[in-house]
Amino acid sequence: MDLALMVQKVALLALPLLFAITLHEAGHGWMAHRKGDDTAWMVGRVSLNPLRHIDPVGTVLVPLTLLVLGASFLFGWAKPVPVNFRRLNRPKQDMVWVAAAGPGTNLMLAVLSGVLCRAILLIRPEFAPALGWPMFALPQFTGGFSFWLPLLFMLKFSVEINVLLMLFNLIPIPPLDGGRIAVGLLPPNPAQTLASLEPVGMFLVIAIVWLDPGGFMRAYFWPSIAGLAHWILVG
Repeated sequence: MDLALMVQKVALLALPLLFAITLHEAGHGWMAHRKGDDTAWMVGRVSLNPLRHIDPVGTVLVPLTLLVLGASFLFGWAKPVPVNFRRLNRPKQDMVWVAAAGPGTNLMLAVLSGVLCRAILLIRPEFAPALGWPMFALPQFTGGFSFWLPLLFMLKFSVEINVLLMLFNLIPIPPLDGGRIAVGLLPPNPAQTLASLEPVGMFLVIAIVWLDPGGFMRAYFWPSIAGLAHWILVG
């Protein structure tokens, strides 16, 4: 990868990714506080300060590695927000709200970024073709690098990153948010069976993403991300 292009991509992707990850975790902590558990609040994790949420591997190393390798998607994570589910007012039901708060925050950020993106295009409609570039692709900038174009790309990337984080976290395998939502909604026996997968859950998720058994990711997951991001951006 051309060094100048890589620096441009890092500059434009870093802020949207940091916001997406930070607000995702803060959303969990805020909802837990609303539902009776102040654990995250007491340790300062209900905060918009990214430094309180950064994980050196998930927030820095993994995204940079994906960028350097020219991956077609960008991903990362922050330090999980501590939640004591036993302290929630109604542990089983409230667990659903706490888990859903992270992806819900990503959805709100994606929609807000899409609205701002469209607002910029009302001011500078000549930049509309830029939204047609593939996910996380960035054309080589040559002269006329105005204020509006990089801002447009940051908002475009914000939509894509937040949609990716939202849908990925909704995969119904614990410890992902979707798994905890499913545990909270299922009857006791299947909920307990699903919850028992948590110690190996991330290994299962990695296997599903990278090995793609049955072609589910290729046929449904990635097209869903691209389709929803495109709809938020251009309708």
